[in-house]
Amino acid sequence: MSLAAIELAEIEQVLASSDAAPQAYVELRQRFPHLACIRCDASDVTETPYRSFGTFDLHLLDSADHCAAITDDPARATGIVLAKRAVAS
Repeated sequence: MSLAAIELAEIEQVLASSDAAPQAYVELRQRFPHLACIRCDASDVTETPYRSFGTFDLHLLDSADHCAAITDDPARATGIVLAKRAVAS
């Protein structure tokens, strides 16, 4: 099942919220249980983010083929990777 445009808009809305950081991953898992949702440190992902919000980079995950891969095509996305960037001090 691919990521629908409305779901992507809702994901972006959650991440754009000023108070998204503490609970963003949990909220996204609860709202979109059918999507693969991975969280990691931003330094673990070398691909350019699909979008960036506050301390998070959003990557789209394509797991339709044999191996999962990062994609920039929402029509191929079957999940998301939420990569947390370090807060600058």
